[in-house]
Amino acid sequence: MADLGKMLMVVGGLVFVAGLVFIVLSRSGIPLGKLPGDIVYRGKNTTVYFPIVTSIVLSVVLSIVLYLVGRIRQ
Repeated sequence: MADLGKMLMVVGGLVFVAGLVFIVLSRSGIPLGKLPGDIVYRGKNTTVYFPIVTSIVLSVVLSIVLYLVGRIRQ
């Protein structure tokens, strides 16, 4: 049970850090989530949001960061 508790604390810490990063990015004026190519459909009672371009940009950035981290650790 102690291992599960430690893992939950690590996951919670990562979620907290991710939340802080998103808050900082939203206040810095970077338009993540509002890039050209992101699809928003607004119906009468529903809104459906597909952040396609934002997902691609975040994927490329995270891939580069993780690649560099992997190269540094070797």
